[in-house]
Amino acid sequence: MWIAQQDRLPTRSRLQSWQLQISPLCCLCSSSVETRDHLLLSCCFSSGIWLLVQLRLSLPPVVFRNWESLLAWIRLSTASSPSLLRKIAAQATIYVVWKQRNNMLHNLQAVPPTTIFKQVDRKIINTTIARRHRNNFRNLFSLWVR
Repeated sequence: MWIAQQDRLPTRSRLQSWQLQISPLCCLCSSSVETRDHLLLSCCFSSGIWLLVQLRLSLPPVVFRNWESLLAWIRLSTASSPSLLRKIAAQATIYVVWKQRNNMLHNLQAVPPTTIFKQVDRKIINTTIARRHRNNFRNLFSLWVR
């Protein structure tokens, strides 16, 4: 997550800026330049996963256009989705989208967003269960699986 926050992921646009002779198009949608914000937030693939995350959190759908809008969304806190649960969900989503991007790039294996969301779901469940005895994690599992 720290590398994504610093915008240091080796996206195709970044690799191309290093003079590598590669296509700058997104590995997942092939319709836009692969930047951090496009790949992790606004690509049709990743935005489908974000929609599923927001539905699970009982939140109205928000389309993230840039990294700052994601950070603002994470900082918000409601009774159904506290900021800590949003942070966990954001970290899990970013991780699995990046993992799928690499899977597509290196193995040419396309996986639908609904299947990738199951990985997000599992990561969030594992994280909240493992820390359930900590005060600030106590109710997060039940808020996620309701």
